[in-house]
Amino acid sequence: MHDPSELLEDGPAAVRQLARRRYDLDLAALEKAVRRRSEAQAEVTRLRTELNRTSRARGRSGPPSEEEKEAARALRADVQQAEATARTAGHDLTQLLLGIPNVPLDSVPDGDTDQEAVEIRRWGRPPHEVGTDARHHSDIGESLGILDGPAAAKLSGSRFSVGRGAGARLERALADFFLDLHTGEHGYTEYSVPFLVNRDTMTGTGQLPKFEDDLFRTQVGDRELFLIPTAEVPLTNLVAQQLLDARALPYAFTARTPCFRAEAGAYGRDTRGILRLHQFEKVELVRVCAPEDAPAQLELMVGHAEECLRRLELSYRVVQLPAGDLGFSARMTYDIEVWLPGSDAYREISSVSDCGTFQARRADIRHKRADGRKAPAATLNGSALPIGRTVAALLEQGVQEDGSVLLPEALVPYTGFRRILPGGATA
Repeated sequence: MHDPSELLEDGPAAVRQLARRRYDLDLAALEKAVRRRSEAQAEVTRLRTELNRTSRARGRSGPPSEEEKEAARALRADVQQAEATARTAGHDLTQLLLGIPNVPLDSVPDGDTDQEAVEIRRWGRPPHEVGTDARHHSDIGESLGILDGPAAAKLSGSRFSVGRGAGARLERALADFFLDLHTGEHGYTEYSVPFLVNRDTMTGTGQLPKFEDDLFRTQVGDRELFLIPTAEVPLTNLVAQQLLDARALPYAFTARTPCFRAEAGAYGRDTRGILRLHQFEKVELVRVCAPEDAPAQLELMVGHAEECLRRLELSYRVVQLPAGDLGFSARMTYDIEVWLPGSDAYREISSVSDCGTFQARRADIRHKRADGRKAPAATLNGSALPIGRTVAALLEQGVQEDGSVLLPEALVPYTGFRRILPGGATA
């Protein structure tokens, strides 16, 4: 969420920057909402002052008359009405601000789609040298007997997955491998967090109110909870409504959780395989830091996600997203795209985003600087990595001419095997 005074102060510059992500900032409406709140708060202050003044005056002049009692009752009613008006004005301004996306950094390139992303670097063998059999991961997984699409469809319908035998073992191994790397070498603290969170928690990281149609929601009695779309939501909100000591920053959190996404806007996309599911597992990274440190923290996090792919010997590239393709809460994002021979394309496997103070203002995450000043902190998040998409990449890049899949050496301590053979046997 934004500080409205900053948006109004920047004025035309804020309008231009938000227009880069196809958002039309209505400065007149924002200014009106701010003025209405200020006037309502000023009226509350005026009436409370008047009420206090008349109360003190009555106390000095003896018992109040009936007329004075009636005037006091009327004044108290005016105060209550003014407070209600101020609450409404404050709520209306908040709702307006909650719908305004983050302002992209000047360094973010123009453009509206992932096709206009700017490539930063590549790692690994060139795509045409990866693998000897460009097959789709769903075909490879089913031929090996480790992915069971029909079972998933029977249980839950489309966009779900069932892993079996060595496939399920591979998923578990990947999660343990990622967590060991991030906690043992990258300095993250692992958390076990709820998969169901309340509306305030979803609002704090920017999923609500804008993306309510993409969330799975449950209602039991009068209790409303949402299934998390990513561990970013509970991890970031661990420090919501807190004042952090700047000397303890940055905070670095990680968690392995299921992620639940309705994918309401993705009809017809990636219907085959395990790239776009309603439920999938992911290891998430979150960092909280001083705002001036956010750019360096972003580069560090990208390196942590890349290290996962390098140790898994998976070819990938890093791109910077254009302004029009940024997530709602992000002011800058790097996507890491893994090479999928079966699709003849690089596909996103991680997004690492700098949210600046946007989420911190929504979730009330502040830090106390050395000079004693209190200010919003900065938050960053990234996938490192999603389990299903990593499995897909391992299958497609590791498939051999005989139909088996060769896994990287780094996974052997976690899987207990190096190769998955047709029929699901391992070696």
